[in-house]
Amino acid sequence: MSKTAPISLLPSTTLFARVMAQIDRLLTASSRIAVRNGDLPRFGL
Repeated sequence: MSKTAPISLLPSTTLFARVMAQIDRLLTASSRIAVRNGDLPRFGL
């Protein structure tokens, strides 16, 4: 028998990480729209 046991760790997604991912999606969408319209995108927060 093996003396080691597998440990399954679930990835914990925190509220902060989810909020930052949503902000990132919004900034990316805004940047793509600006580029499509021929404008320079605004950078960052």
